[in-house]
Amino acid sequence: MPVLTRLIPSPVVVDIRAGALDDLAGVLADQRISSSGKLAIAISGGSGAVLRERLAPALPGATWYEVGGGTLDDAIKLGDAMKKGHYDAVVGLGGGKIIDCAKYAAARVGLPLVAVATNLSHDGLCSPVATLDNDAGRGSYGVPNPIAVVIDLDVIREAPARFVRSGIGDAVSNISSVADWELSHRETGEPIDGLAAAMARQAGEAVLRHPGGVGDDSFLQVLAEGLVLTGISMSVAGDSRPASGACHEINHAFDLLYPKRAASHGEQCGLGAAFAMYLRGARAESALMVEVLRRHGLPVLPQEIGFSTEEFVRAVEFAPQTRPGRYTILEHLALSTDQIRDAYADYAKTVTS
Repeated sequence: MPVLTRLIPSPVVVDIRAGALDDLAGVLADQRISSSGKLAIAISGGSGAVLRERLAPALPGATWYEVGGGTLDDAIKLGDAMKKGHYDAVVGLGGGKIIDCAKYAAARVGLPLVAVATNLSHDGLCSPVATLDNDAGRGSYGVPNPIAVVIDLDVIREAPARFVRSGIGDAVSNISSVADWELSHRETGEPIDGLAAAMARQAGEAVLRHPGGVGDDSFLQVLAEGLVLTGISMSVAGDSRPASGACHEINHAFDLLYPKRAASHGEQCGLGAAFAMYLRGARAESALMVEVLRRHGLPVLPQEIGFSTEEFVRAVEFAPQTRPGRYTILEHLALSTDQIRDAYADYAKTVTS
């Protein structure tokens, strides 16, 4: 008999709304994630301290752990500290670095993770990957998906707008990533998971085509849902393929070549996606992406984030080396330095005309 359905790895709870943080203890108890309230909560030293003061009265059984940064060493130290207690779950309360550290630490001690995002800077809040700095630069580590995701839109509105803009760039780049996956499927025979691709693409399209802006609750809701859905798509696929193509290779190249000057993840991915769509001949799609990125205050040219044309050309040329074995439009075209320079000049003309 054929398998008629499959189970999709996803959180038990996804709570995205204004005021969600105030109900955190009740949600965890109702879903039997932590009826005792014995939680290990990882926070940053900055905004995390303010949230701790706000939430501590409702979570009297919690132990709070301040995380120094977003390195592998930080995550290991956090996991080792948590071993001394007896907890129902780990809560990562903060931005991407805190949540990634908490993901790794939770996996290390064998506890479920609750991701409580305080900004929407990228799609890692619900992904099965922890991205952490290490001695070699930056590494991606496989971890279980969060058991719950809580996003309070009131808290999101209080975060700097640049974090929301970064999330927009990351979400929109899904469209380019899925196009790269489909290209690889056609050219190399790489298997493609249609469900994962559909989830990632629709998440990107929803953000791309929403008429609102960073100050609108309806737009923030769609962006938050899109980032969560993207994370789940990666779980369905078993890796980051639905949300990582040439756009992310270019982003990684910026990070590796210019580590002290790199812009935000989403800014670089959005720019990389717009250029990758142009390279593959999807000129109308690239133009729409450029228009939307600009409307949200995101860069569409490297000069807008402090890089020269030559530095961008170097990043694009180096990009395939960041993900050996991944096939995208960059590997497909295999452009020379001069060809990249010419292609960028054509792209820049369309953007500035």
